[in-house]
Amino acid sequence: MDSPEILSENNSQTENNPEQSLLWLEEIEGEKALDWVKQQNSNTLKALTGDPLYKQYQQEALQILTASDRITYGTLRGDFVYNFWRDKDHVRGLWRRSSLTQFRKQQLEWETLLDVDKLAKEESENWIYKGVDCLGPDYARCILELAPGGTDTAVYREYDLESKTFVKKGFEVPLAKTNLCWENHDQLLIATDWGEGSLNTSGYARILKRWKRGTPLSTAETLLETGPEETFVYPINIEHDNGQTCFVLRGHDFYHFSFYLITDSGVLKQLPLPQKCSLSGLFQDQILIELKQDWRGFTAGSLVSFSLTNFRETGIINDLFPVFDPGLTGTISQVRYARDAVYLTCLEHVSSQIREFTFQENKWNGNLIPWGGDDVISISSSDKNSNHLLLSRDGFLQPSSLYYVNFQEGVEETVQSTPARFDTSGLKVEKSFAISKDGTDIPYFIVYQKDLKLDHSTPVLQYGYGGFEISILPHYSALMGKLWLEKGGAYVLANIRGGGEYGPRWHDAALFENRQRAYDDFFAVAEAVQSRGFSSPQHYGAMGRSNGGLLMGVAFTQRPDLFNAIVCGVPLLDMKRFNKLLAGASWMAEYGNPDLPEQWSYLKKYSPLQNLKSGQDYPKVYFFTSTKDDRVHPGHARKMAARMEQMGYEFYYYENIEGGHKGNANQEQEAMLSSLEYLYLMQQLSTKS
Repeated sequence: MDSPEILSENNSQTENNPEQSLLWLEEIEGEKALDWVKQQNSNTLKALTGDPLYKQYQQEALQILTASDRITYGTLRGDFVYNFWRDKDHVRGLWRRSSLTQFRKQQLEWETLLDVDKLAKEESENWIYKGVDCLGPDYARCILELAPGGTDTAVYREYDLESKTFVKKGFEVPLAKTNLCWENHDQLLIATDWGEGSLNTSGYARILKRWKRGTPLSTAETLLETGPEETFVYPINIEHDNGQTCFVLRGHDFYHFSFYLITDSGVLKQLPLPQKCSLSGLFQDQILIELKQDWRGFTAGSLVSFSLTNFRETGIINDLFPVFDPGLTGTISQVRYARDAVYLTCLEHVSSQIREFTFQENKWNGNLIPWGGDDVISISSSDKNSNHLLLSRDGFLQPSSLYYVNFQEGVEETVQSTPARFDTSGLKVEKSFAISKDGTDIPYFIVYQKDLKLDHSTPVLQYGYGGFEISILPHYSALMGKLWLEKGGAYVLANIRGGGEYGPRWHDAALFENRQRAYDDFFAVAEAVQSRGFSSPQHYGAMGRSNGGLLMGVAFTQRPDLFNAIVCGVPLLDMKRFNKLLAGASWMAEYGNPDLPEQWSYLKKYSPLQNLKSGQDYPKVYFFTSTKDDRVHPGHARKMAARMEQMGYEFYYYENIEGGHKGNANQEQEAMLSSLEYLYLMQQLSTKS
C-alpha cells in the first residue's frame, strides 16, 4: 500500500507542481502503482502482440538467444575454463567448467558445478546467477553471488569445488548490496549492510570490515568507515606471480577515489595517488595506474607504473614509469595481465588495437600487435600465472569468434565461431563524422544496404549512450541484425561526448553544466544522416538505456522534429529527484546536485520530466523498465509516462516485474522484450505505416 506520507503529499499538490502529484508512482511495490503498471503493460501487450508479425519476431529472437552453437565464453582459472550457460532447458543457467586442453580442441566435456534452475526449485527462490569470485592459486573455494529476480541486492555463499557443494558453516552473506573479496582462505574483506546507519545516501555499504572464518558476521573487525555522502568502499584482491595483494578503493564520489594497500600486518596504508585515477593491476612488482587527470608530468588517459616494494618500504612513490599514452586520438579500453607480458586493448578513432608490454631494467617496452583487422577486439580472459589468453573479435557484420592465443609462443587458434544470425548480403558499414553545435567532430557508424536509394525514406535506428566514460563500440548484434537490418532498416551508432571513446577528455567535456554537449552531439549525428538522404524525421528513430534512456528523454522533449520513434529503456527522467531514488545520489558526480540552486539551474534545462509541454508533436514513445531494477528507480519511467498520459499523449509502456537493471531475467523475457521494441520501431518508421 502507498504510505500515508505519500498520499498526504499527493493530496496537497496543486496543478502548479504536476510532477509532485505523481510521487505515489515511486512506491515500487505500492498497490496503486502496480495496478497502474499492470494496466499499462496490458495496453502495450495488446497493441503490439496483436500485430501479425509479433510471433515471427519473438520466435526469431528466441531461436538466436537459445541457439546451441553460441560461443561459450569462459574465464581462465588454472587448468580450467569456467563458463556460465543458459539455454531453453536451463533457463536460469549452469555454472560449469572444462579443461583448457579440451576447450582448445573443441572437444568439450562440461563438468556441471551448479545448476541454478535446480537450486531455485529446491529453495523456492527466483535465483539469478550474478557472478563468482574464486581464491587462487588453486581456486578450490569460491564465493557465489545470487540475486532474487536479478537485482543488485544479492546473497553470497561459499562454494567448495571439490565436493560441488556450498560449504557448511562457511562464509554466507544475507541479502544486501555487498562488495567483498578474499583476503586469504580464512578471511574476507567485506562491505555490506551492517544495520542502521551503515549505508550511504546511495544505499551502498560505507563500512569495510575483515570477517574471519568461524566467527559471526556481526563480529567482523572494522577497517575503514567512509562518510554518508561518499559513494562506495570496494575491496580488491589482485593476483600476481607472488600470490595476491589486497587493496581498498574508497569512492568519495563516482570519479574521485583514494586507494589503500592492505599491508602484511593487515592494516591500511594509503597510496599517494591523484583522486582521478584507476588501479589497473600488478605486474612484476609494478602497480599500474590509469590516470584520469594530469599528474606529475603525465597526461590524463596515460598508463603509468611504480614499484610496490618501494612503496611498502618508504610510503612514497619515488619513480613513475610511463607504460602507454594513447594521446588525443584514442583511449585504453582494457589492461590485462599474463605471466610474461601486459596486454592493452586500445581505441584509435573508435578502431580497435592490441598492444603488448614487458618491463625490463626499469623500462616498459611495447609494440602494436597486428591482430584483429577492422574488428572490435577484446580480451575475454587472461591468466596471470601463464601466457594463456582468450580473445574475442567481432564487428557489425562479422559474427563473434573466440580465439586461444599465446603471443609469447606465437600460437593462435580459433576456438569457436558463431554462424551468421542474419543475412548480411548487400550491407555496408561506414564510419563518418558529424559536426556538433560547437564545431566538434563526432564519430558515428552507419550500417545500410549498398543499393539504398537516398530518397530520405529508409527506416533508421540511432543508438547512443554518452556517459560515465563508457565506450560504445560497433559490435555484432544478432537480435538487432535479425529484427532490424534484415527487415530493411539501417542502423547508426553515435559516439557522443560523455562516453570514453577518446578517454577522460571526451567524458569530462559533457559533465555537469556541459551535459547539453552530449545531446547536441546526438542531434548532430541524426541531422547528418538525414541530410545525406538516408532518412527523414518521419522514418527516424532512436534507442537508449539507463543514462542512454535519459538521452532518449532529452531527445524527444528537445528535438521532436528529428524523431518519430523513441525506445526509452530503464531511464533517468526526473533530474530533480534522481539523487533521492535508489543509487541516484552516487551519480551526482556525473550530472550535478539538483538540491543546489546553481546546479539545478542547468539540470532543469534538460530534465525530461520537467520539460514536458502541452501541444507538442512528440513521437509515440516506448518506455520500458523493471520493477526489480534497484539501480535506476522505475519511478522515472512511470512518472514520465503518467505525466504524458495526463497531457493526452500516446505512448507504450512495459515494466517487467523482474530482471534488475538489465530489464530481463531469462532468455524468454529477453526475446519478448526485444520483439516488442523492434516491432514498435518498424510500425512507427516503416514506409508501410
